[in-house]
Order: sequence, then structure tokens, then C-alpha cells
Amino acid sequence: MSAEGSSKLRKRDRFRQYLSSRLGRNSPSNASISRANEGDGASIPSGSLSPAQHAEKGPRDNLKPRNRHQFFKLFGRSSADRSPPPKPFKRSTLEKDLAVLSTTYLMEDRQNLKELILGIVSLNAKCKDGESSLFIGKCADFCICLIQYVEENASDAANAVDEFLREIKDIQSFNYNIEESLKSAEERVDQSITAIKASHPSLGEVKGRPRRGLSGTVVTVLDVGIPVITVLKEAVEIVGAVPFLKPVLAAVLVMSQAARQTQSNYDAMLSLSTTAGEFALSIVERCSTLQVLPPNLDDAVKKLERDEPEEFVSCFFQTTAFKDELDDLRGTLDTAIQEFQSTNLINMQDALERIAEALRRTAGNVEWGRLDALPSHPDTSGKLAEYLVESRTPDVEHICEWIASSSELLLCIHGAAGVGKSTLASHLSKELRAAGRLAGSIFLGTFPTDTSGPETIIKMLAHEIGSIHPQTRPKILDAMQQCHGTSLETHLQKYILEPLQSLNHPYPLVVIVDALDEWRDHLTFLSALGYLNSNTPVIKVIGTSRLNPVTSELPGIDKVSVHTYHLLTVSTGVIKKYFEKHLESVPWVDGRKAHPGDIDKLAELSGGLPVWAATVIALLSFSDSPPHDVLADIVGSRHPVGGSDGLGDLYENALKRLFTTPEKQQQFRQYFGAIIALQAPLSISDFSALTGISAYLINKIQAALPALHTRPPPPGSERMVHPATAIFHLSLIEHIQATRTETPFTVFASESHSALALSCLEQLSSLPSPSSHHNPRQARLRAIQDYAVRYWPYHVLNGTPRLNDSWSQTKHSTALQTISAGTQRRWATSFHKALIPGEDGLELEAEDSMGLILRKLAKRLGESGGDQWRFQVACLEVAVRIDDGDAEAWSELGWCYEYRGRRMGGIQMHEKALAAFRSALQLRPESHPNHADSLNHVALALWSCHQFNENQDTLSEMISCSQKALTLRPASYADRDRYLDTLAIALNSLYRHNGDLQTLKDVISLHRQGLELRPAPHPERSKTLNNLASALQSLHEHKDGDMDALKEAISLHREALELHPAPHPDRNLLLDNLAEALYQLYRSNSDEKALNEAISLEHKALALEPAPHPGRSITLNNLANSLKSRYQHNGNIRTLNECISLYHEALGLCPAPHPLRPMFLNNLADALLLQFEQNREVGVLDKAISLRRELLILRPSGHRYRKANLEDILHLLEMRREVTGGDRDHGEIDDVKAELATL
Repeated sequence: MSAEGSSKLRKRDRFRQYLSSRLGRNSPSNASISRANEGDGASIPSGSLSPAQHAEKGPRDNLKPRNRHQFFKLFGRSSADRSPPPKPFKRSTLEKDLAVLSTTYLMEDRQNLKELILGIVSLNAKCKDGESSLFIGKCADFCICLIQYVEENASDAANAVDEFLREIKDIQSFNYNIEESLKSAEERVDQSITAIKASHPSLGEVKGRPRRGLSGTVVTVLDVGIPVITVLKEAVEIVGAVPFLKPVLAAVLVMSQAARQTQSNYDAMLSLSTTAGEFALSIVERCSTLQVLPPNLDDAVKKLERDEPEEFVSCFFQTTAFKDELDDLRGTLDTAIQEFQSTNLINMQDALERIAEALRRTAGNVEWGRLDALPSHPDTSGKLAEYLVESRTPDVEHICEWIASSSELLLCIHGAAGVGKSTLASHLSKELRAAGRLAGSIFLGTFPTDTSGPETIIKMLAHEIGSIHPQTRPKILDAMQQCHGTSLETHLQKYILEPLQSLNHPYPLVVIVDALDEWRDHLTFLSALGYLNSNTPVIKVIGTSRLNPVTSELPGIDKVSVHTYHLLTVSTGVIKKYFEKHLESVPWVDGRKAHPGDIDKLAELSGGLPVWAATVIALLSFSDSPPHDVLADIVGSRHPVGGSDGLGDLYENALKRLFTTPEKQQQFRQYFGAIIALQAPLSISDFSALTGISAYLINKIQAALPALHTRPPPPGSERMVHPATAIFHLSLIEHIQATRTETPFTVFASESHSALALSCLEQLSSLPSPSSHHNPRQARLRAIQDYAVRYWPYHVLNGTPRLNDSWSQTKHSTALQTISAGTQRRWATSFHKALIPGEDGLELEAEDSMGLILRKLAKRLGESGGDQWRFQVACLEVAVRIDDGDAEAWSELGWCYEYRGRRMGGIQMHEKALAAFRSALQLRPESHPNHADSLNHVALALWSCHQFNENQDTLSEMISCSQKALTLRPASYADRDRYLDTLAIALNSLYRHNGDLQTLKDVISLHRQGLELRPAPHPERSKTLNNLASALQSLHEHKDGDMDALKEAISLHREALELHPAPHPDRNLLLDNLAEALYQLYRSNSDEKALNEAISLEHKALALEPAPHPGRSITLNNLANSLKSRYQHNGNIRTLNECISLYHEALGLCPAPHPLRPMFLNNLADALLLQFEQNREVGVLDKAISLRRELLILRPSGHRYRKANLEDILHLLEMRREVTGGDRDHGEIDDVKAELATL
């Protein structure tokens, strides 16, 4: 290796050594040893066992002899009567044999089921009469239901199995030769089954469920077409025969189940599972009389056991994409059977090993294939700037220190445009990955994110995590099935947190998200991250942004545990080294190179911005002018980057040098505007067709623009045109779009969207006709057609006015009117297929207009569960342009924005929803039958806006709209309850603002009316009960402790809770609300029984809110409050200790700057003061003072609670001085008193 190469290696090793010392990892050499130890134990001294070997051999070696005498006694059999050793397994039919063996292995796994099956078989032996066959069959059938229940929910099913087992034991002593005894037994079994189903509601649904989703054991037993009791009886006879071959049969059972579940490869999969079953049963028959595992089969069977085929075969053959893997596995099994039939156990071992390898290889291919359904990060190779070696050493050390020792979830690296944030993020990503500490990274500035919502980015991160850490794929695949239409918090939990938790790493892995502020939805994403605050032992997030999110007071940032780091410019010395290196590669003319003085001047002008230096090198390298002339112009500049927008001056001068004439400047504007609006890469020919720019000009402009590239396009894409964000720095894009100082190069994105929209609409006429669908090659869309199909609504949205007078004058309006009905339907079909692949086709009627088609597509997009909101809203925005007199379309657009606002937070979406609802209202005058609906919609949108702006005019308008709507929905209207709800919500908000008792009484009256209209089992009754109860609690607080109101509130809360039994998702909230009301009762009359019930309910609510549930911290606080009251009542120190522990946990879940942290600090400090009064330990008092000090920091001068906090800390400081007799608090006491004197 060269000296230079050695130097680079050492520098890289120093980074890793720093990571090792700060992040707790081994050095590279030790890491390899550690990995070896984690594998097959090769480095463990001979004679000892690896951890894996202990796990596999220990339990088997340590098994105690079974006390069979006691076991048989349960069923009236003595040990002398017990059966002989297991019978040799004899082949029958494939289906029956698999059923028998699968039941056998189930019995080996679950002792209580084994006892139950033995009991039923024992009953069968006693019941010789044919009349008892129905009775025995009923017992056996219910046993199979229990087996399925166990496999679906083992913890809940255990009690059900035990209950039925007790009944079977009790009826063993009956004389089944007497008819009365048989009837009595039948009645008892019927009663027992009925009672068990009543106490386990899920069990009652088991038998009616479709079998396609059942586990292998149950499907096999149910589908063989023979009496269940026969299967159970034969399974009992061979129980324990071949336990060591259980993994072989497990693989076969899962294949058999997959065959039943498959949709497109049924014949092939059924054939494969049959072949596998034949092979497995041949092995079982050969080995059934062996009491120990043949040594030469040990390793092969363990491979099958470790590979756990259940994890992938259940989803294996849902597509034809893996036919090669299926055929390969079938071939392996066929070969194994042939060898087995003619050779010995040694070749059997080879066959098993080949099957294990085929399963493992196929599993990897299948998992990766399914993971590819997630959005993936575009290729960034060559797009990110070069990291200047050792240019950021102090910054890297600070970041590593934060990763190793901080408790915050998010590190936000902020700094000016061009300071090198993305370069640093790329460097961190590479080095953390090399150190084994990277979860995944996303570079938002390298691809268009206009149509990428938070769900898409979370899924993209999951794809990165699954690529880097293959062990996480099963969890990610689960998330793909579970997260349709769920919240962002659920997406974060299922796609990110749970996969990382499954790795069981002793340190957190790091997610890197670069260029957060360049993404439209970054505020929503940041707010949702707060859900992960308590999981920093598992995950930490590094983000980059131009803005400091804390000082900028970004909405929602107070929910996130965040540490900010200001990334400054690099030193002049670093910039000089960069120029010294890269000026060597500039194609100088006539030997005229840069002098040391030029380098000094360039470093000075750069202002420490790497992007400025990179742009200079690009200009010198790619400009048409001689490099020395370009250098002279730059060095002669009087404006360093630090002042007068030096970076903008550099861009402007570069553009003037590259595009010298007005004609060339106009061509640049057309090209650059188009790539700003462009949403996906296109070939030069397709881009030329869409924009009308000739391929010659495109090539010419692209040849000039490398002078401004800071992110070169990926290798091999020379014939492509990429979106601007993929190859240009954001500072250049923003400079070109800046309207405050219009220049010859200023472009307007709306104009470019408008032009692309027209071109896309023209492409629709070329879509394949329905007749071409019989020819797949003709039916396949060309790239330009696919782009037009997907993005024309989006370009129309961003390139045209919404108002009808303006819209009707656009060419887009005319173009849409001329599209034939057949073309409209072809486009809709293609659009639906492109955005919602795999779903049933869109149902369209011949008379459907384009507006209605767009609305139908928007509805399907909303129901798809994918992150398609931007396409959904684009469809609806175009629909209201086409027909702005369609009130229903305006309402649907309003709800599209409203639901987005509720899900993502922020007032902007609600304001857009309000505008759409107002448009619908204008189209529905008072005489319109849906006028009340539109008034109600406007009222709800106003309330959503009021939640953010707290504007009283907004609230007043909401009340007015709600009252008008309610007058139009008298008692005879079926949906009057909805209007009562809206007005009650509005008046309740007014009451909280003005405290007027009459307003509160009006709220209660409205809720009472609504409750009468929602008798049980109305789905909204529980919500109304809860709202009425809350209003009555407010009445109790307002009206001198009105006990009747409080008692009625408790009664209503109880009824609401009864309507939502477990596992209803809202049960935790209802438990909390009832507990709060009971605690309120205790505070009013010292009813200790009410306090105890409140504590019990809060414990139950807490159990339903495991971390990181967003409501857990509040429930912890409420429970701690109740326990503190109990302690003050009974003085039990254990109660106080539990209270303090809960407060500590709540505080840990809400790190600064979480809005609830001040309250939790205050409550914990109060509890510690009680503990100090009990034990007089100064250390406890010190902790309370420390908490009060932090609270003062969070409540600065001018805060309404600062005076009270000052008084609290003064009390604690004076108490400590009195206890210790020291003067260490003297100065602080004086300072606090001085500040209090000013308040």
C-alpha cells in the first residue's frame, strides 16, 4: 500500500477507534473475534460449549425422568397399565400421517393439551357403544378448536384448555355403559363448552373462521377428511417416537399451509409440499424406533431447526416472482427422495443439509423480494460532495460524544446553506455503517420529495434498515401487513422501532435524515418523532437543517427530545488544502496556473463554505472561457460569501459566463424551470418531447451545467435528465427561483408545471387501447406515457389557477374538454394500476365525467392505505377546477385536507379545508337540502383552526355556523346528534375561555339531547357519555363542589367503559377518565374507597399503555398523584416510594423541551419533599432542589408561574441551610429573594 493509502487507512481507523471508545464497540480486530464467537463457537476452547450449544444441548441433557405413575393416575390408569414404548410408525395416507404426526408434536410442546388429548382418547376407549360416538366427536372437535385458539393466542387460551381438561378429568369416573351416565356426561360437556366460550369470546369465532389463515397443525387435522378422534388416538400411540425430527415435519407443515394460502402457484406449491411430505414421512418411518438422534443427522436437523421456515413460507407463493426458487427446492427434494430410497443415513444427512440450504436461500430471496415493495432510496453514488479529510474532526467528536452519552432522541445539525451539512451527514453514514452503528440514512436533497409524505419516508427508512440489517426483515414485513391507514406513530413503531428492537443490540443504532428543511412535510415528521423519545437505548436520530428548530420555534418541536448543534464554516486552512488539491486537476491553458496568492484570496472569499469552493473548481474546469480568465474574475470580486450574498454573486456571474446572450438565457430558464418541476428522471428524448426543447439544446445546456453541479448524476445516466434537486445544490435552486431580485435567470416553477401539465395531457391520447391488453408488450406503457399518467394532475394543481374564471381561460381546461371518454377511462385504469398495484380495477360507468372519474380515483387512493395523499388531493383539485359548481367535490376536497391536518398536525391543512368547505357552502344556499351539512363542515374546520390559533373570532363563527346548522336539523332528523355534538364542542371551547356557567349548562343540555338520540348499542354512545361526564365534572368544579353532578359523571363514565371492553383501543382513555372522576370524588369527600378504585383503574390503564405509548406519561403522572394522596392518607412509605418511581418514569418519557416536563418536574419535587420529611436524608432534598432549578430554567423571567417556582425553591434552600447548618446556599438564597422582590 502506498504511503498515501496508509495515511488514509490510519485516519479512518482513528475515526473507528474514537467510535469504539465512545460508542462501546470493539476495535476492528476484536470485532472480528467477537463475530466468530457469535457464530459456531470456533474460538471457544475445546471441551467447552458455546452459548448456542448450551441452548441446544442443555435442556435436552438436563431433562428429569417423567413421573408417569402420577400422569396416568389422572385418567384412572395405573403405571402398571400404561402403554408399552411408542409403536413404530407405519405409513398410511400422506394426509392422515401428517395429521397424526403434527398432533404428536403439538402434544410434545404443550403439556396441558397433551393431557387433554390423552383424556379424550381415554374416554373413547371407555365408550364402546356407537351411541357415544357423537359425544366423543364433540369433545374431539372442541379440542381442535382449543388447539387453534392456543396457536392464535397462547396466553389467553391456557385457561380455556385448563377448564376443559378439568371437566374431562371429572367425567372419567362415569360408567359409560349406563345411558343416564352418558347423558349426564354429554350435558356436562355441553355446559362446559358453552361456559368456556362465554368467558373467551374469541374462542366462539374459531370454528367459523376461514381455514386459509390457520397454522399448519390445525389445517392438517381439519382437512384430512377422517374422524378427529382417530387422529388423536393414533397420535397418542406414537407420542415421543421421533421428537428429534420435529423440525423436518415443521417445514413440511408450513409448506402445506402455504399451498392452501397461495393465490397464483397453487398446483406447483401443492406438488412441492406433497413431495416434501413424502420425504419427511420416509425419514420418520425409518427412524421411529430410534431413541436417540443418529449422530450423522444431528447437524442437518439443527440447520432446519435454526432456519425456522415458518417465517417465510407463509407468505412465500403469493406471487409468481419466485418460480425459479420453487423449482429449485422441488429439485432438491426429488433428489433427496431418490437417494434416500437407495442409500443409507449418511446420504440422508446430505439431503437434509441441501434442503436446509435451499430453504435458507429461498427465504432470503423471498424476504428481499417483498421488502422491495417498499419505496427505496434512489442511488446517491456520485451525488454527495467529497468529504475533506479531517476537516470536521471536532464536529465528528462532538457528534460521537452525543451518540454515546446523551439522553436526547434527536441531534439537529443546523447551519447555513453550503456549509457542508450533507457532506458531513454522508461521512457519518459511511463511518457509522462501518462501525456497525447505522440503522439507515435518507438524503432528502437528492431526490424530489414533493409527492413523498411522512409515511413514504418512514417506509424508505425501513427499506434501508432491512437492507443493512437482514435480521429485521420479518418485523418489517409484519409492518407492511399491519400499518395500512394507521398513524405516523404506529408507522414509526412498526417500521422502525420494533425491527431495531428485534436486534437486541446493547447500544442505540443511528438514523440519519439529511436536508430535513428541504422536505415539505418535515414539521409533521419531527413532531411524530416525539413518540420515540423514551427509546434512545434503541434508536437515535441525526438530522440536518438550515434552521435551528428550537430557536425557530417550529411547531411540534417541543414534543421531541432534541439537542441542537450549530455547524460552522470550515477553517481557511481546510479550504486552502481543498484548493491546493483540486486546482491541480483544472485544465489550465498555456501553463497559466493559480498562484499561492490566488489560493489565499480564494480561501478568503469562500467564507469557509465548501460549496463555494466546489463551485469555483467546477467553473474553472467546465467553463468555455480559459480557466485563468475565470479565476481572475473570481479573485477580483469584492464580495466575500459572508456579505452581500457572495454565494449568489458567484452563481449569477457563473450563469452569465455560461449563458451569454438573451437567447441562451431564455433557453436556460426553460430547461431549468422544467427540471425544477420534474418529478422523476426521464431520457433526453422523452424530456425533449415533454418540454419542446430539442435534444441538441438539452445536450448543449447539460454540457455547460456541470460547472454548477455539486451532486453529479449517477454513473450511467448520461442520457437522462434528472430533477434539479438530484444534482444541484439547494442554494442554487433557491437563487434561481428568488423573486425579490429578478434576474435574467429567474424562473417561476408554476409556469414550468403549467407547461409540463399540457404536454402530459397531450400524451394521454397515445395510451394503449383495451384491445392491446391481450398483447403484454403493446399494453406496457412507455416511460413518457407512465410519467404523464402519474403526474399530469400534480402538474395541473401546481401550474394552474383554481378560480373558474381564470381556469376556464387556460389551455388545460380546453385540453381536458377535448379528451374522449375512452381516453379518460384508459388513463384512469392506468393511473389506478400505477399507484395502487395489485388491487381490483376501478369501476367506471360509461356516463362518468372526468370530474367524477377523478373523484372516484381520489376515493380509492384514500382507501388504499398507502402514502398517496398528494396524488389524492391533486385529483380532487383538478376535479373542482373542471366543475367548480360541484359542491360534493368541494366537500371531498375539504375532507381530504381536514383528515390530513388531523393526522399530520399544523394549521395550514385545516385552513385549506376551511376554504374548500366554504366553497361548498356557497353552492348550497339555505334552501338546499345539504346546507346544514356544509354549515357543519365549516364549523368543524373552524374548530380545528381554533385549536391552533385560539382566535376568538374563529370560535364565534364556529358557534354561529353550528347553531344555524342545528336549527335546520330538528328532532325529526335522524342525524341531529352530529349537529348537537358540533355545537357542544364549540360552546365547551367558549366555556373554557370565559368560564360562564350558563354556557356550561348549555353544553350539558346539548350532550343530554345527543345521548337520548344515541341509545345502546349506538356506536357513538360511548363518546357522548364521556363528553357529558366531562362537562358534569366541570360543573362540579365550578358550582361549589356539586356532588350530584360528580356522582352522575362517575355513573356515565362507568357506562362508557362497559361499552368498550378489552381489547377496544379506547379502553385505556375511558379507564383514565373514570379514574380521574373518582379521584375528584376523593378530593371532595375523602372517600378512601373511591381513591382505591381510582388507583386500580389507573393501574389497568397503564397496563394498556406500554412504552412508547404516547399516553403513558400522563397515566403515570395520574397514578402517582393518586398514590401520593393515599400516602398522605395512610403514611405508608412504600406507597410514597412507588409514587416517586412513577414520577421518575413519567419524567424520563418527557425530556426537554416536552411541554409536560415542567409539570412532572414540579410533581416529583413535591413528592421528594414528602420523602425528605419522612427520612430527613439531605440527599433527597438535594434532588428536589435540582429539579426546582431545572424548572426555573424552563420558566424564565416573565412566565406566569415563575414567582411560585421561586418561592418553592427558596423554601427548599432555606430548609437545607437549616438542616445542614452550612452557608453554601447563602448566595443563591439572596439572589432568589432579590428577584422575588421585583415581582
